[in-house]
Amino acid sequence: MNKSKSFMSIFIPSATVFISSFCIMVIELVASRLIARNLGSSLYTWTAVIGVILGGITIGNYLGGRIADKFPAKKTVAVIFAICSVTCVITVILNNIVGEWTWLWYFSWPLHVFTYTSIVFLLPSTLLGTISPVIAKMALDRGLPTGRTIGDIYAWSAAGSIAGTFAAGFWLIAAFGTITIIWTIGAVLLMMSVLYWTRCYPLYIWAVIFTALMTMAMIPAEWAKNTGSSIKLRERPDPNIIYEDESQYFYIAVKQAADDPNRRFLTNDQANESEILLGNALDLQWFYEKIYAAVTRGISGNKEKLCVMNIGGGGYVFPRYIEKVWPGSRIDVVEIDPAVTKAAMKAFGLEKNTTINTINMDARNYVDKLFEQKNRGREVPRYDFIYGDAFIGYSIPFHLVTREFNEKLFAILGDNGVYIMNLMDTLDPALFLGSVVDTLKETFPCVYVVTDDDFPYLVRNFVIIAAKHNLDLKNIISQYKGEGKLKVRYLDASTIRQPGQKSRRLVLTDDYSPAENLLTPMVRDSARMNLAAIFYSRAKELNQKVLFEDSIKNCLLAIKTYPRLSVLSYGEIGTMYTKMGYLDQAADAFNKAIEYNEKSDYKISTANAHSGLGTVLQKQGKTELANEEFRKAAEEFRRETIEKPVNYTSWRLLGETLAMTEDYKAATEAFKKALALNPNDPLNYNNLMKALELQERYVEEIEVLKNYIQLMKQYKQNDAVSQLQKHLEFIKQKASSEQKN
Repeated sequence: MNKSKSFMSIFIPSATVFISSFCIMVIELVASRLIARNLGSSLYTWTAVIGVILGGITIGNYLGGRIADKFPAKKTVAVIFAICSVTCVITVILNNIVGEWTWLWYFSWPLHVFTYTSIVFLLPSTLLGTISPVIAKMALDRGLPTGRTIGDIYAWSAAGSIAGTFAAGFWLIAAFGTITIIWTIGAVLLMMSVLYWTRCYPLYIWAVIFTALMTMAMIPAEWAKNTGSSIKLRERPDPNIIYEDESQYFYIAVKQAADDPNRRFLTNDQANESEILLGNALDLQWFYEKIYAAVTRGISGNKEKLCVMNIGGGGYVFPRYIEKVWPGSRIDVVEIDPAVTKAAMKAFGLEKNTTINTINMDARNYVDKLFEQKNRGREVPRYDFIYGDAFIGYSIPFHLVTREFNEKLFAILGDNGVYIMNLMDTLDPALFLGSVVDTLKETFPCVYVVTDDDFPYLVRNFVIIAAKHNLDLKNIISQYKGEGKLKVRYLDASTIRQPGQKSRRLVLTDDYSPAENLLTPMVRDSARMNLAAIFYSRAKELNQKVLFEDSIKNCLLAIKTYPRLSVLSYGEIGTMYTKMGYLDQAADAFNKAIEYNEKSDYKISTANAHSGLGTVLQKQGKTELANEEFRKAAEEFRRETIEKPVNYTSWRLLGETLAMTEDYKAATEAFKKALALNPNDPLNYNNLMKALELQERYVEEIEVLKNYIQLMKQYKQNDAVSQLQKHLEFIKQKASSEQKN
C-alpha cells in the first residue's frame, strides 16, 4: 500500500470519529444549558447530564461493536449518521414537550432531573456512541496495523471531544445559542451521512424534510413561528418577552407585565432575578431589596456618599437605588456575566452613562484580588456595605458562602462596615440557612436574620445581616420610608441557633461546602409548590376557556399537592361555581378559603374570597350578609393599599368592592387612584367611567372617555374607538340636558 493510500485509509476514519466525538461533547454542553431553562443550573443538573451522556456513549460503544460485526461498515456509518440527525430534531421536540410534563414533579429532585435528561439526551448520545466501534472495524478491514489503528482512533476521538468541549464552552453557545447549535449539529451529521453513502436517495429526501423543519424552527417569520410552535419545534412564544440572549452562563430574558409595559422582569434560566418599574428606581419591588435599603439608610446616617460593592448585578436594581439616593457614591458591581449587564442596558433601564462601575469577573476572584492587594500594603476600597445577590434559584456559588470568603470580606469592609446577603431556604429544617449563619458567626461578631412575614409559603427569602458591631435592627427597619410597610419576621438568637443545630453546626469552608445537599429540603418543597402552581395555572387557563369542571379538578389537585395554595384555589373554585350558577357550592368554596386562612400560621389576603362570597349572598337575596362580606373585603383591600400604595390592582379591586355596596363616591376615588398608577389598562378607564356615570358626573366622565379613546387609538382597537365615540356623544347630550335643566 503506497503512502497516500495508507494516509487516506487512516485519515478518513480518524476524521469521522473526531467529528462524531466533537458532536457528542457539544451536545453535552448544550444539554446543560437547555435543562437549565427548566430546572436551573446546579450540581444535580451537571451530574445528570454527564452521567446520561457517558451512559449513552457506553451503551452505544457496546451496541456499535455488535453492529460492526454484522453489517458492512461504510453503509452502516451512513445510516447511523442519518438517524443521529433525526434524533437532533427529536431532541428539540422532546425538550419542548418534557418541560410541560407535570408527572415529573412527583419525583424526588435528583430523579426528576435524571429522568428529564435521559428522555431528551440519552438517545442521541447512544447513537453517536455506536460510531467509533464501527469506524474502528472499518479501519481494521483495510489491513492497517491493529495496535496503531486502534490508538489513532482513540486519540482522534479524544481530540474531537476536547475540541467540542472548548468550542461549545468558549464560543459556540454564546455566539449562536443552544437551539441553533443543535440544528447545526443535525445538519453536520446529515452531511456526513451523505458523504458516506452518496447514492442513497432516501438520504436526500430526509435532507429536504430536515431543511423544511429547520426553517420552521429558526426563521423569524410569523408563519414559521406559529407552525413551528404548534409541532413543538419551537417553544410556545411569549408575547411579553422583549429581549433574549444566551451567554456561557445563562439564558437571559427580559419580560414586561401584560398589564403594564413599564413593569419588567429579568430572568436567568428558570428564575426571576429582578423586577423594576421603569423610570422609578426608588420604588423597590422585592422584600430583600427593601431590607437592604432600610439597613443602608439606618446605618449610613447623614453620610452623603457611600462606598459599596454589589456581588451579582442582576437587573442592577439596588445599585441604581444607591446611585439615586447617594449620588457620587462609589458603586462596584461584580457581575460574572457581561450579557447580564448588556440586558440591563438594552431592556431594563440601566443608563449607558451610569456611574456604576461594573467588574465582569467572579466575585470570589475579585475579592481575592483586593485581599491580596491589601496584604501587600496597597490601597484598596474600604466598603461601607457589601451586598450579596448572587444566588439564583437552586444555583448556589458554594465558594461565596465559605469561612475563607467571609474573612476576606471582613478585611475589606470599613470599621463600621456591614455585609448583607439574601438566600432562599425553608424555615424548617433550614439546613442551608443555618450553615450560612453559623459560618458567618465564625467571622462576624453580630449576625441577624429576617424574613418576609407576609409570605405564606415554606420556601422563602431570608436576609442575613453580618456586622462588626451591634445593630438595633428592629428600630432601623421600622424607620424605612419606602413605598408601603414591611412585614418583617425577626429570627432572634434562639431561632438562629435552631437552624444551626439542625444542620449540626456545619461551618462551610473552601474544602467542604455542600450547598446543594443542604438545600435538598427546599428543592423538595419547591417541587411540590411548582407542581401545584402548574395545576393552578392550568385551572385559570381552563376557566378562561369556560371549561369549568376541568378547571375545578385542577384546583383540587393544586390543593392536594400543596395545601398552602388552598386560599387561592378555593377562591378560584368559588368564582367558577358562581359563573355556573351553583351558588351553594360557590359559597362553600369561598368559606373554605377563608377558614383555611384563619387556621394557617401565615395569613394572606382573603379579600377576593370575601368579595366573591358577598356576590353569592347578594344573588341569593341575603343583602345584609352580602354587605358584611363586602365590608370585610373592602377593609382588606384598604389595608393592601396602605401596605402597597403603588399596587394599582388593589385600588381597582377596592373600587369594585365599594361599588358593590353602592358607595360610588368612594369607589370613584379608588378607581382614580388605579388609573393614575396604570393609565395603560383599559379596565381602569371603564370602571371609572361607569362609576361617574352612575353619579351623573357627566363632565368628568367626558374627560375620562376622551383619554380612553386616545388609548384605544394607540392600541389600534378601531371597533372599540367607534363604540366609545358613540358613547361620548351620548354622554355629551346628557351633560347638555343636565345643564339646561
